[in-house]
Amino acid sequence: MKMAQSAHAYVRGNTVKFYEWLDSASAGSLVPAGPPVWICGDCHIGNLGPVASAEGQIEIQIRDLDQTVIGNPAHDIIRLSLSLAMAARSSDLPGVTTALMIEQVISGYRQALLKQPRKVQEKDVAPIQLAMRQATNRRWRHLAEERIQDVTPKIPLGRRFWALSPAERRELDQLFQQDEVRKLATCLKSRDDKDKVKLLDAAYWMKGCSSLGRLRYAVLAGIGKRNADGFCLIDIKEATTPAAPRDQHAAMPRNNAERVVTGARALSPFLGDRMLAASFQSRPVVLRELMPQDLKFEMEDLTQAEAIAAANLFAGVVGKAHARQMDEATRKNWAARLAPKLSRSSATSPAKTKNKTLNAPSWLWSSVVELASTHEAAYLEHCRLYALERASA
Repeated sequence: MKMAQSAHAYVRGNTVKFYEWLDSASAGSLVPAGPPVWICGDCHIGNLGPVASAEGQIEIQIRDLDQTVIGNPAHDIIRLSLSLAMAARSSDLPGVTTALMIEQVISGYRQALLKQPRKVQEKDVAPIQLAMRQATNRRWRHLAEERIQDVTPKIPLGRRFWALSPAERRELDQLFQQDEVRKLATCLKSRDDKDKVKLLDAAYWMKGCSSLGRLRYAVLAGIGKRNADGFCLIDIKEATTPAAPRDQHAAMPRNNAERVVTGARALSPFLGDRMLAASFQSRPVVLRELMPQDLKFEMEDLTQAEAIAAANLFAGVVGKAHARQMDEATRKNWAARLAPKLSRSSATSPAKTKNKTLNAPSWLWSSVVELASTHEAAYLEHCRLYALERASA
């Protein structure tokens, strides 16, 4: 149902289809091999947004690392570009907007690699700045009302939250007696790291497509004596085998929870430092406290100028995440390989060709065109099957 809502929603919910394309002969001849680094693996715009650090700072970072692997950074660039293209299509922006956005993806990404200032107009990033201000002003009650529809220390059971079995509750109680979990829950600067952490309530969390077939729990905990330091909401999510292809020569944790946490610390330190790898029911899980400031940025109802500026900014976030893992020589070499190859006339007379030349690598544009067409066809087929299922229900 969620994936039938729009072509962009379909792209966000179908990571596997993207990697099926990457495995094709067509992609093999297009995609350049970048330096192996930790990549997001599912780099769409819904997985970027404001993230809070344990010290209270807020920055736009990658906020979902389930698919993270040591791999080719070009995969994140293409995935982000596809997401932007489908978001523009779902927002009814003209096709020329997509071309200009892809141009800005490379520009913003390279600026981050080379540590150059971002070249966008302040007025064009106003929607993103608004989201950042909203994140800064959010408090516990906002998170509680949004996630559990209540500010009292109890998780209401119903459509989203399901009752635990006695065995699940016992194991969660044991998990929250571990010192590592206590340290995770008290890592914020506003809390005393010697405080006790008490599990107040817990439930299985039916949280969209990402929880299907996995262990997923929401745990409400109290911090300090009589919860004097407040409450925290811990998300426990099973870590499964990633669909993203990894670099065959890179050493990576075999345990999937440890892989997710290690990748998060490399790509999104604000988030990674608030995560813990653990085991639950003999399966690897990742624990992280949900913060009121952690928000998704939904790219809706933007003007063409705002969409283009957002492409530059989001690509810069991804570029920064990749760049912090590279030395200077590697960064400069990768940036040079990504530089658009302009024609001789473009190089000698940029003013005359500014609007006639797509200032983005041909491999990226060709990749996005192929992916957009295959995902559009698959989306329509998905909608047809969904409509048939509804009709027969």
